[in-house]
Amino acid sequence: MSEQKKYPNFDLTGKVAIITGAARGLGKACALALANAGADIGLGLRDITTAKDLEQEIKTMGRKVIRLQMDVSSLQQISESVEIMVKKFGKIDILVNNVGVAPDNPAEKVTEADFDHTINLNLKGTFFTAQAVGKQMIKQGSGRIINMSSQAGFIALEDESIYCMTKAAINHLTKNLASEWAKYNINVNAVAPTFIETPGTKPWLDDKDFRQGVLDRIPLGRIGKPMEVAGAVVFLASDASSLITGDIMLIDGGWTTR
Repeated sequence: MSEQKKYPNFDLTGKVAIITGAARGLGKACALALANAGADIGLGLRDITTAKDLEQEIKTMGRKVIRLQMDVSSLQQISESVEIMVKKFGKIDILVNNVGVAPDNPAEKVTEADFDHTINLNLKGTFFTAQAVGKQMIKQGSGRIINMSSQAGFIALEDESIYCMTKAAINHLTKNLASEWAKYNINVNAVAPTFIETPGTKPWLDDKDFRQGVLDRIPLGRIGKPMEVAGAVVFLASDASSLITGDIMLIDGGWTTR
């Protein structure tokens, strides 16, 4: 038995990863963590002029990196980004489907425009990005897809009915894709974080009462950090998780245990 088979292997050297919504927050953390583990990186960006500092940081790790114009609400941009990745790297081993929005909106005030915007980014974008990358992985006969879910896919959050609905749908989509693509040696999983300290959650967590309410619900008693989510992503992208597919990994500090 080789050493790699004898012990879990978390090394991603020689792998190629694409991360959507990579400019900041969880996407940025995932890009850095995957690069640190050895992967070359495609940064999927809503605005390709952003993330130059992130690109340089990844280069200093000795990794290849490319910025991609990849607004996941555009199927054309998704397709073109996959084509660019394959042309540059020859393959895509890992997809982190990270893009999502969480508008704070009571159910009785949700408009059709609100609904469509959230569905298009969180669910439609996730599906069609997985489809585009999945087609390449099917050709390769292998791949790892990690979808960004949320504890909101398991619980109700006040004024977040549409967001919670999309994350619950992503959980089930993850299981369906895992079942359908297992025959191609493609593992499909999701991570489901609690509130994490990111630019997106800052407006809520800066409110002392809201922050305390969150802390009161988390048995570990603290807000998560982006790299704590990225660590799970690296695990699911690595050979160490080779028997795991169709799983939604909660990273919630124990919130859903209560």
